[in-house]
Amino acid sequence: MNDKSGLAITLFGEILMVDQLARTRLTKALPKGMELSHFSVLNQLDRTNSERSPAQLAKTFHVTRGAMTNTLHKLELAGYVHIRPDWDDARRKMVAISPAGRQARDAALAGMEPLIRDIVENLGDERVRSALPILRELRLRLEDDT
Repeated sequence: MNDKSGLAITLFGEILMVDQLARTRLTKALPKGMELSHFSVLNQLDRTNSERSPAQLAKTFHVTRGAMTNTLHKLELAGYVHIRPDWDDARRKMVAISPAGRQARDAALAGMEPLIRDIVENLGDERVRSALPILRELRLRLEDDT
């Protein structure tokens, strides 16, 4: 194995470990019964402030339509999203965040915020800012491959 391969393996090893640890810690901070995938969908719908189709959401999160349908079904049962037929194409559905979904998203964010703030404060604003362009470029390159 050459130095570049070793560097790449180390980089991805660190990313995977950070991902696992962050997911575990953030999941513990979520309100009872909420999964990280639920929060992610609610957060996306809140941020875009528009309806999205299940297919659009599946593409955004790089998951199968079946996985997204399962997540949306759970969110609908909890009252966190409204799912309606697409008036232009009856085969499709449209998803919007509900007022209860916004409250659940805000509660989840409030639970996660101290953990996230603590990590950023310990690393330092400048170091976090300097890491963001590299992480963003890595994400974009990985998205290009899908």
